[in-house]
Amino acid sequence: MNEEKRNAYYSSHLMKKERIPLKTIPEMLQDTVSKYPHHSAISFYGQKTTYQQLNQSVQLFASSLQRNGVQKGDRIAIMLPNCPQYVISYYGALTVGGIVTQVNPMSVERELEYVLVDSGAKTIIVLDAFYPIVKKVQSNTDIKSIIVVSLQSSSKSYETDYSFSHFLSMGDGGVHPVEISPEHDIAILQYTGGTTGRSKGAMLTHQNLFMNVFQSYEFFKEEIDLGREKYLTVIPLFHVYGMTSCMNFSIFVGSESIMLPRFDLDEVLQTIKLEQPTVFPGVPTMYIAIINHPNAKEFGIDSIKICNSGSAPMPVELMKEFEKKTGAKVLEGYGLSEASPVTHCNPLFSERKPGSVGIPYPYTESKIVDLATSMEEVEAGELGELIIKGPQVMKGYWNMAEETAHSLRNGWLYTGDIAKVDEDGYVYIVDRKKDMIIASGYNIYPRDIEEIIYEHPGVQETVVIGVPDQYRGETVKAVIVPKSGISLTVEEIISYCKLNMAAYKVPQTIEFRRELPKTSVGKILRRALREEMHSK
Repeated sequence: MNEEKRNAYYSSHLMKKERIPLKTIPEMLQDTVSKYPHHSAISFYGQKTTYQQLNQSVQLFASSLQRNGVQKGDRIAIMLPNCPQYVISYYGALTVGGIVTQVNPMSVERELEYVLVDSGAKTIIVLDAFYPIVKKVQSNTDIKSIIVVSLQSSSKSYETDYSFSHFLSMGDGGVHPVEISPEHDIAILQYTGGTTGRSKGAMLTHQNLFMNVFQSYEFFKEEIDLGREKYLTVIPLFHVYGMTSCMNFSIFVGSESIMLPRFDLDEVLQTIKLEQPTVFPGVPTMYIAIINHPNAKEFGIDSIKICNSGSAPMPVELMKEFEKKTGAKVLEGYGLSEASPVTHCNPLFSERKPGSVGIPYPYTESKIVDLATSMEEVEAGELGELIIKGPQVMKGYWNMAEETAHSLRNGWLYTGDIAKVDEDGYVYIVDRKKDMIIASGYNIYPRDIEEIIYEHPGVQETVVIGVPDQYRGETVKAVIVPKSGISLTVEEIISYCKLNMAAYKVPQTIEFRRELPKTSVGKILRRALREEMHSK
């Protein structure tokens, strides 16, 4: 589909720009509640929650937040796996004008403390299993209120803190109206790593989030049956992809979200058999695990009609095999936290090109600019940096003016990803300037891991790279030069890493060397090591 054809399709199928509504995320929920009050919004291990019931809980939670002094603009951290309480907390916080700070539940103390301190969050909703970690760092943060979620029936009390059920009971549902500007007010701080070693909080406004959901609907609407779809929601909701493509999108179209806290293959297959989902947003490792199960077809996987795959490249042959076994269409796309996140996808209404991330979303512009000046647009087929402009692009980075100015220039978001575009306007991601590793859908930043390994007293130098992995897509490898006279072991380094970083970041492979390849000025040549590993 060339640009002329794409524009013709969009002009005939999309709402005109002047008709695009300005909405907050709570208003989006209210619209769906009014249309489908008795439809199931969430299914969690067989327990169904209707849209009306979900809204009642959201209002109770919001009113309790206000009774506890939460005001517009306050940051509210959520550190939960996928569960109904996540949705209630998220929409409740946004209803009172709060800014949701997304926290990976697998964060270790130092990672959690950084996000809480940087955001200035005063309230956190946390799973009981992670409550001790929050208590350990609380004194170094601004956290005043801790709300603890238990997924098992529990009557445990938390002294000065709250159980989720108790906190909910403190609300009366009478929320004091808060004026929220969709275009200007921040809804989410979505933390993403960076080459500086400091995580950056992408400021996503209500309109950023709403528009990305709206764009998704316009892109897929010919295949979406309003009020009748069932979304398999196993992608983490703390991840921007899960938040938008599962939770917010399913609410926008009045669907049921079938939630699972984590990807366990047997549990996922049993859930598919029982619940018969129709849409399954995922990452390649999930689809690979399903097609490699010897009895996958016996679980009714042919109920799935759409799989939008993100976060990592989907191997072409595996895509074909998955489609053959399920009858579903796998639509590979592209996005990043700074764009709420989706900017490109393979279309259902035209040709799908394996290996490509597809065409720009509606109301989204993209181009490939030269790597030397980052100004001139390159010809089709030539490599350059992918830059994006659209209503889903973030407001900037939280308290990081310099980084914001570097990423947002003249209205364009500079992605840092090297790409090319073909004659039909389909984009292909070729490399990552940021050296980011994507393993099982998780974004892993080498510098974050290197910073920690460098703190080991026996390490002189280290470099972390991603190496190919058939299941995870990529996996983490650390190449280490020990200090003179020091003898290190693989087990020692891995144990050290497990103590100091989230499990998904821990290097799966350790290699010791006498020296690392460097430039003439002493800069470690990460790319040379990566090319060496990929050539093996």
